[in-house]
Amino acid sequence: MTASAFDQLPLKKELLTNLESLGYLQMTQVQAEALPRLLAGEDLVVQAQTGSGKTAAFALGLLQSLEEKDFSLQGLVLCPTRELADQVAEEIRRLARQLANIKVLTLCGGQPFGPQVQSLKHGAHLLVATPGRLLDHLQKGNLQVDQVRQLVLDEADRMLDMGFQEPLEALLEALPRQRQTLLFSATYPPGIASLAKAYLQQPGQLKVQSSHQVAEIEQHFYRIGDASQRYASLEQLLLHYQPASCMIFCTTRKETQSLAEGLRAAGFSALALHGELEQKDRDQVWIQFSNHSASLLVATDVAARGLDMSALDLVVNYSPALDPEVHVHRVGRTGRAGEKGLALTLVAEEEAFRFEILAEYLDADLSLENLPPVKMQARPEPAPMQTLMVDGGKKQKLRPGDLLGALTADPELEAAGIGKIQIKARQSYVALPRNLARQGLSQLQQGKLKGKNFRVRLLKS
Repeated sequence: MTASAFDQLPLKKELLTNLESLGYLQMTQVQAEALPRLLAGEDLVVQAQTGSGKTAAFALGLLQSLEEKDFSLQGLVLCPTRELADQVAEEIRRLARQLANIKVLTLCGGQPFGPQVQSLKHGAHLLVATPGRLLDHLQKGNLQVDQVRQLVLDEADRMLDMGFQEPLEALLEALPRQRQTLLFSATYPPGIASLAKAYLQQPGQLKVQSSHQVAEIEQHFYRIGDASQRYASLEQLLLHYQPASCMIFCTTRKETQSLAEGLRAAGFSALALHGELEQKDRDQVWIQFSNHSASLLVATDVAARGLDMSALDLVVNYSPALDPEVHVHRVGRTGRAGEKGLALTLVAEEEAFRFEILAEYLDADLSLENLPPVKMQARPEPAPMQTLMVDGGKKQKLRPGDLLGALTADPELEAAGIGKIQIKARQSYVALPRNLARQGLSQLQQGKLKGKNFRVRLLKS
């Protein structure tokens, strides 16, 4: 085997067997560079983008060092958002599935406090949490952290962007000083450097490129006269390219919301994602976009960090990013899994200096183009799917098979045509072809799940 194969690492047999069953044979760059040092107990600062394989890297390190028969809290992962915490916890559980009785809990804001207290009473090996909610539980005496041996700060730069510096520092002070700390960040601003200097012990430094290079993504930069032409220019691009899935990045929350509303009024299937949304609304927005019930997701950089979609046709920068590193992170969301990527940026006359800074940063010969033409009578295409939401989830013992069985009781709703089914704590979501969504709604409303009636409604995008 090659030096980048997982079986060259000193990992537990169960972890290696599970990795093979999952098809994880060769390490990504971040895994190959970080795992040997991580397994040796070194503190690390790793600069890596979403999609680089960093979650599996630190998850394997946590699982390798676990004492399975000890149900005290041994490892802690801090994430900026509930969405990212859920993704990280799910990946850890997947990687741990051949280890005996490994318990992974999530503690996030936007969720009822009481059930979390009850879960903590039963103990856990690993905890994935957002800083604010974890600090609340710690201050109320709901958990003990004196046995924590490993700490992971995931998307650390975003935690600082979201104002988590004070609770983060309070948590770091409360943890045992004899621990391994791993800091992962997409960018490396001064605040991250200060955090690493204050709380990590002689950390190693790694800067890892994304698993696909920006050079592999087709990029176009379109000139517009001034900012007043920006919205019309965006509509022109969307009608020309007709993307099935597209993320549009804006700078502010207000701009994000107003742009999504304007696109919907023009007939596009668009949703907004920004920090002012309630957590349940954020969940619904991302679920609808990821299951193709909405074609366009208009988002701020902070809101979109940590959300990963494998098949994204197009990224649009509504205006150039203020930081070239942010531009690289944005466009790196397209062209994953060996697919061709496409990214477009609108550049007004007064933003030409940002374009020049980006060209220098990328060391590339970039050029400004005129907007492409739109085909005669081009119209926005509706998203192919619609989402049904059921007011019941894991807490009510619902499983994907329950929804699938209830729907396919109607012979016109074949299993092969039913889209993604997602079961959350108290809600479940199923994507159906748009032309069958109301039929599916009627089928679930008239039938029962687990012998019970649940409220079902159709989400609109």
